[in-house]
Amino acid sequence: MFMRNFLALCLILTSAAAMAAPRNYVLQATASNVGFETDFGPDKITGQMPVTQADLSIDFQNIANSKVAVTLDVTGAEASFPFAAQAMKGPKVLDSREFPNITFLSTAVARDGDGATVTGNITIRGVTRPEVLHAVLYRQQGAVAGDLSHLSIRLTGTIARSDFGAIGWNDMVGDQVRLDILAQIQRVE
Repeated sequence: MFMRNFLALCLILTSAAAMAAPRNYVLQATASNVGFETDFGPDKITGQMPVTQADLSIDFQNIANSKVAVTLDVTGAEASFPFAAQAMKGPKVLDSREFPNITFLSTAVARDGDGATVTGNITIRGVTRPEVLHAVLYRQQGAVAGDLSHLSIRLTGTIARSDFGAIGWNDMVGDQVRLDILAQIQRVE
C-alpha cells in the first residue's frame, strides 16, 4: 500500500501541469518529529526532537526550485532513557540553555531516484555546516488520488556531532547521529 501510494504520487507529480509553480506548505507540528539514533557502546540511544517550524516550497515540475527551512526545539528533546536526554541537552553536547534551537536551511534540491537529495546548512550549537539529507514525499493515507494538499515527507541522513562541538561523553557515545525525520505538511492555499 505504501509503495502503491508512492508510485501514484510519482505519476501525479510528473504529469500535473497545474502544479507548474512552487507550492507553499506548512508543518503539522503535532504529527511531525525528528527521530535520531546513535551508538552507546554495544547498544543504541534513540530519541526524538520536536519540529517547531517548517516552511517548505515544493515545485513538482522542477524540484530544483524547491526550498526547505526547519527549526527544531532542543529543549524538548527526549531520549530512550532519562540520563541520555539530560546529558544530550547539557553543556557538553547540545547546550540547550545557550542554543535552544537547531535550524536547517536548504541550499539545493535535486531529484535522486524515488526521492530527492536536499543539501543545506544545519546550525547546531551556533556552528553552521553543510549537510545532505535524502527526502521522499508521500500522499497521506486516505488521501484521494491527485490530492497534494496534505503530504508526508521523510528525510534521512547522518551527521557527526563532533563537527558541531557536541563532543561530551565521546568515549561512550558514538559520533555519528542517524536522523529519521517524518513530517506531515499541509499546502497553504
